[in-house]
Order: sequence, then structure tokens, then C-alpha cells
Amino acid sequence: MATRTPPRMPARASVTAADPSLERSFRGHKDTVLSVDFNSNMKQVVSGSIDGTVIVWNFKPQMRPFKFVGHTDAVNCVAFSPSGSLIASSSKDKTIRLWNNNVEGSSAILKGHVGGVRSVSFSCDGQLLLSASDDKSIKVWSLPDKRFRFALNGHSNWVRSAEFSPDARLVVSASDDKTVRLWDLDQRSVVHTFADHTGIVTKARFHPDGTCIASAGADNSINVWDIRTNRLLQHYAAHTETVTDISFHPSGLFLLSSSNDATLKVWDLREGHLMYTLYGHERATTAVSFSTLGDYFCSGSADSSVLVWKSNFDAALESVIASAAAPPPVVVPSSRASPRRPSSASKVRERKRSRTPPARGVVSRPTSQADRRPTHPATVNVTRPVTAPAARPTARVVAENGVQAPTAVPTVSQPLESDNENPRIPSSATRPLDKSQLPEELAGTLDHIVGQLDIICKTLQVLEQRVTVNENNVQQLMKRFNDSS
Repeated sequence: MATRTPPRMPARASVTAADPSLERSFRGHKDTVLSVDFNSNMKQVVSGSIDGTVIVWNFKPQMRPFKFVGHTDAVNCVAFSPSGSLIASSSKDKTIRLWNNNVEGSSAILKGHVGGVRSVSFSCDGQLLLSASDDKSIKVWSLPDKRFRFALNGHSNWVRSAEFSPDARLVVSASDDKTVRLWDLDQRSVVHTFADHTGIVTKARFHPDGTCIASAGADNSINVWDIRTNRLLQHYAAHTETVTDISFHPSGLFLLSSSNDATLKVWDLREGHLMYTLYGHERATTAVSFSTLGDYFCSGSADSSVLVWKSNFDAALESVIASAAAPPPVVVPSSRASPRRPSSASKVRERKRSRTPPARGVVSRPTSQADRRPTHPATVNVTRPVTAPAARPTARVVAENGVQAPTAVPTVSQPLESDNENPRIPSSATRPLDKSQLPEELAGTLDHIVGQLDIICKTLQVLEQRVTVNENNVQQLMKRFNDSS
């Protein structure tokens, strides 16, 4: 891969401990790595490849990886069960395999699709398995009896991915028919179809709180929707080539993306801007996944490698918590009359026109709500040397300076105004007040209060997830102690 000379760093720029850093590099596949996933115990990463194998990489250096052979064609997707005892893999050979996560690697085969199986996903309780296929269908399987339950049909082309919502009541799917569909499992029908992408939709994911979904596509973009109002919240002209995969940070504040342009990007969803561009792979990046706690993430590539990165987002999360206690900013009244508030539909159209694919490591963001002409703010380019064995590739981290997104692009947790209320919207998601009717000082104060409440909710969610993981670890230790006694 041709090397790119980093721009000269300003004298005040410095590398901080808060930058993502490359921790481990795994090599063993003979072809492109198409999928990666973390074990919830943070001791393993699993990967699937075009070479038809599934490899479980152990973080302990003295433990050799487990290599599972059984598929007769490319392995498109791999996923750990919530307990980590099972690994599901889907393949172009039209089968799904459930592997026991041990040295023997025995497996059970699920057959039901008549086309290649693109993705597999476990429900949060591990009782259900979801699969998406080139036969245009999505199938739901029950575990542990490994029986087919029912199918969801409606896409008019290959289904690239499908995923359960956190409560397993809904399913989101992405397809070559350029749509993202939201399904109700009880009704076994489509709740809503999102058709904002202009090309194949490669991936769709649920936000950790279940109120939003994000999707990525061959149009090089990432979209975020609020499923309570079915409105587009954020649109990113994310990469210069197809966006191959996305993954939410458990806090819901960050989004990780991979692309055929050979980069990984970290997005700040609260502010609506690019945080980091990561250069570590030599060829197209094809898969990404955050760990259960979000302190690590991994990536797969066409260079046949799997890289494990330390996210180092603790400082960013602490700043979010600290900002919740900060006093509201002083709003200076403007002598200019406030412009007429545009409709939500016109906001989406204007946002799409203004966002053009940025140069590598640079993000175009409007400077204010009144002036939405695309500009390129000054960037701080940080080249982070990685202390690593010779076998590791050199990773480069380019950090973007924080520029707050315009209010026309709301944050993930902020509901949009809806003219037609969705029957699935909870009663708390009421129609927001038209702030154009309020004085600017009052509107700014209300915005700040809402933002602080959202931050508190996100922080509590992160703490709750960590408590849950600790409880699970204690239960496993108790079970082992009882078994040994």
C-alpha cells in the first residue's frame, strides 16, 4: 500500500493517552477476513474468512488459536453467543454452523436457506438466532433445540445483514434493494422501510438503547434514524469508498466504521463529527466490532489480518460526564431576526446536498445553523507510533478537532418532530415544542437541559452494563467453585 505523508503537525499538537492504540495483530487466514466478534469474557476474538475457516484467537500468548474447518465456501459472518460457549457462522455454502467454543470445535449444521447466508446474530438472551440470506429471506431459529421457527420475507434482493433489537422484539435488516427494514417479530411483518440510501446497504445495527438504528452502504455513507419517529437523525458522507461494516460503542456515544478505502473511522454521535481516522490495514477494511465494555475494538481486512485496538475512550466519556455538571453557556442575543424554521424534510434534503465526500482525514461540517455552506475546519493530525513486535503493522491515528454539528442534525438520543405519530412510539416521546416560538436565551437553556439529561441517561446505561458483566463473572466463578467442590 502506498504510504501517505502526514501533514506537518502544529507545535501545540500532542499525542495523548486518549488516542486509540494498536494492541495485537493476528495472522493466520489465507484470504480476506469478512467478519470479527469479541467474546464477552474479553479473552477471545473470532474471525471468519473467504478461505472457509473460522479461527478463535486467544489473547493469552501461550494459548494457540482454535481453527474450525467445516464450511465448503466463504464464511461471511461469525458471532459469539452471549455466554461465549457457542459460535455461529454463516457461509456462502448456504449453511449455518453452531460451533462449541473449545479445542475440539464440534458443530451442528442448520439448513434452511436456498442461497448463501450473509449474516448471523444472537438475541441478547441467547435463545434465538437470526440469519439473513441471498435468497432474500430472514430466518429465525430457536436455541438450544436448533429448530427453524419462521421467516421474514419482503426484501426484493439479497439481504446483507439482520440483527435483533436489545429486547428482541424487533429486527433490522439491510439489503441490496437499497432499503433498511424494521420488522416486528410478534406480527412477523415490516414496521417501516427506510429508503434513504442510493446504493446497496451493507450493514444495519441497533443503537444500544434500542431507539435508533444506523446503516452503512455502497454510497459511502452512514445514516442514523430514530425508529420512534422514523426520521433521519444524522447523515455522514463517511468514506471515499463502500462502507463495509459499523459497530456501536456500548455507551451509544460513538460509532466505528470500516471501508474499502482501507481506513477505520470513529464518529462522535453526540457532537456529530469525525473523531479519528485509523490507518493500520494494508488493504480494504471489511469488519469491525466493539468489545462488551467498549474498551477495545477489533477489525478485519482484505490483507487477511485481524487487529485489536485499545479504544482509550475513558477520557472522552469522563468529559461527557463532567460537561453534565457544567453551567449552561451564556447565550448572546443576536440583533438579526431568527430565520424561519425549515421543515424536517427540507433539513434532510439540505443536509444531503451539503455533505460531499471529504478528503481522507478531513470532515466537512457546517459552521452554524444559519450558515450551512460546507467548510473544512482546521485539523490536528496526530501520528501515533505503536510500540509493537515486528510482526505488527504500523498503525497511524489521525485525530479530528471537535467541531459541534449544526442543530439541524440532532444527536442520537434527541427525537425529531413528527407530523404523523408512530403507533410504536412510547408515551414519553411526545411532539417537541416549536422552539422558533421561544426567545433565543430560553431555547438555548432548554437545549442544554435536555442534553445534560441525555448524558446522565447514557452514563447510567454504561454503569448498568458494567455491573451486569461483573455479576455474570461472579456467577461463573460461583458455578466453577460449586462444581469443583
